[in-house]
Amino acid sequence: MPDLLLELFSEEIPARMQAKAADDLRRMVTDKLVAEGLVYEGAKAFATPRRLALTVHGIPARQPDLKTERRGPKMGAPDAAVQGFLKATGLSSLEEAKIQRDPKGDFYIALIEKPGRDAIDVLAEILPVIIRTFPWPRSMRWGARSGRPGSLSWVRPLHAITATFGPETEEPDVVKFSVDGIETGQTTYGHRFMAPSAINVRRFEDYEAKLKAAKVILDPQARKDIIFADAKELTFAQGFELVEDQVLLDEVSGLVEWPVVMMGSFEPEYLAIPEEVIRATIRNNQKCFVVRDSKTGKLTNKFVLTANIEAADGGKVIVSGNERVIRPRLSDAKFFYETDLKSKLEDRLPKFEQIVFHEKLGTQAARIKRIERLAAEIAPLVGADVAKAKRAAHLAKADLLTEVVGEFPEVQGLMGKYYALAQGEDASVAAACEEHYKPQGPADRVPTDPVSVAVALADKIDTLVGFWAIDEKPTGSKDPYALRRAALGVIRIISENGLRIQLKSLFERLLKQTGADIAARAPKIAPGIGKTVVGADENDLLAFFADRLKVQLREQGARHDLVDAVFALGGQDDLLMIVRRVEALGKFLESDDGKNLLAGIKRASNILGIEEKKDKRSFDGAPDAAFYGLDEEKALAKAIGEVKAEASAAVAREDFAAAMSAMAKLRPPVDAFFDKVRVNDDDPKVRENRLKLLNEIRSATRAVADFSKIQD
Repeated sequence: MPDLLLELFSEEIPARMQAKAADDLRRMVTDKLVAEGLVYEGAKAFATPRRLALTVHGIPARQPDLKTERRGPKMGAPDAAVQGFLKATGLSSLEEAKIQRDPKGDFYIALIEKPGRDAIDVLAEILPVIIRTFPWPRSMRWGARSGRPGSLSWVRPLHAITATFGPETEEPDVVKFSVDGIETGQTTYGHRFMAPSAINVRRFEDYEAKLKAAKVILDPQARKDIIFADAKELTFAQGFELVEDQVLLDEVSGLVEWPVVMMGSFEPEYLAIPEEVIRATIRNNQKCFVVRDSKTGKLTNKFVLTANIEAADGGKVIVSGNERVIRPRLSDAKFFYETDLKSKLEDRLPKFEQIVFHEKLGTQAARIKRIERLAAEIAPLVGADVAKAKRAAHLAKADLLTEVVGEFPEVQGLMGKYYALAQGEDASVAAACEEHYKPQGPADRVPTDPVSVAVALADKIDTLVGFWAIDEKPTGSKDPYALRRAALGVIRIISENGLRIQLKSLFERLLKQTGADIAARAPKIAPGIGKTVVGADENDLLAFFADRLKVQLREQGARHDLVDAVFALGGQDDLLMIVRRVEALGKFLESDDGKNLLAGIKRASNILGIEEKKDKRSFDGAPDAAFYGLDEEKALAKAIGEVKAEASAAVAREDFAAAMSAMAKLRPPVDAFFDKVRVNDDDPKVRENRLKLLNEIRSATRAVADFSKIQD
């Protein structure tokens, strides 16, 4: 079957847009093909700085014929309705229609046959629409073509469109259409400098090979592999080690069509700057990789650049040009760093009085004071020194006002640590200046030093409580203040450090305090702002944490039904205990005892549910031993009493494995009960007593989880 080759050749496409643009092109074309009944075998898209390309394999040469039935008016309907039906269906008379019998009457049915079109004609129709409606995040219009203004909106000026269609064994045809005066053809162009001549192409294999011969590597992954391998080899050959950077690699591969890796250097005196600042300078400004000494692990005064040309002089001019640009950048960074060191962190804090954190929550200075108070309160709960926690919270945000962070925002926190150490602060205080932002995502590590933990929790909890108090909660996909990330950060810090913090009372007090602060400030801000805190509820905030914890546990592989079974018990205040309970429950249900006991509990719950619905009552209350007529009843009642006491005691001391072991003892008497005992006895009192006994099973197992939430 035929294949499609499509290339859109333009001026340089920004690197950050290329991957999505290639994916959008593949999706839009293939979606349209399927909608037109042209089901293809495979498709792949590519991007370089100057082209988007797409190949679609195995497209049928022709659309299938389409047969549809269209229902018309009833027999005997008014003539206007009949004529409208004939016109809409293309029938010349009602004799060409069928009659379909229906309980509501006999209706005319038209059988409409729509012959399929050649696929190349369908492509000529859909491709220009896709090009004109392509979803670039930003696009532009440019000058006149053929004496008239250009009408196409594209990311950069579009120069040529290659579109061919045909089977492998034959010469492909050009899919003929034009967009803004650009006619399709079979002509593309190679590398801008090394092979700029026109190239005539037929199909994808021929296209890719000719581009490579013309110094263009079409596949972005192939360009990444070349850059990475050559950079590793170049640095290794000189006794160095490349500092890997996947994000930078992705970007650099989108800047070149023919990657050539080279190494440059800068003056050793700049190595006095923190490594992260050197890396940010070289990375952000010149898109270059930094290099470590493989023996010491420290940065060297070398960098790796990726050129887009094989220069006649071996790249000497290119390297020299990059060095000339990097040198003043590093000089500026060194100046910023040395300037910052001349002032202490706390000397910068008064400026925060003039910086508003949020209109309703006050200034950054007010927020820092709140974090200080909260860090001092949390410190004893996490084993941190109170004075150090307060000091770290006092200084943690100060580096936001430094010159280096102003130039390179990505090193905030890290520079706070460097400046704190430089002015003689305790190592834990300095570490907290960096680590209080962590974790910033699922792959980021959590702080473990107690001082860092206290400040990190204080920072995140203050953010959550503050925005909850002013009713700025996440809605749907919108979370402008990253409150979901803050909640997940709190959860990870607590669970991974094994901390016991009662969140409900903490949230309740902080919400009241924040509400009072806002109400006191409200007249100075705007009328009615103080009212926004009415209804701020710690239980609502806890429920938000519960939802985030569910997400976290599920991502770690915990079954969603086990999470629901534990949360159904309430008591969502102690996150660590919930995590441990879910883990223990999961292990228990993997055992034969757990699986069989679950089946018995489910059976008991189902019977109870049916009978409670039938009798319109619940069967609460202790069963009466006087009505036990069978040994299996007595044995089950005895086992329930023993297990309930044992499991409750184990839960109280938070030994959930022991609680599950206690539950396992119920399995034999539950199995025996259902094997020998008829629950719905003819005697109403015996029946009620047995249903109460089943309720006791449900009640006993709720010491560890709500088993009714667990799927079989």
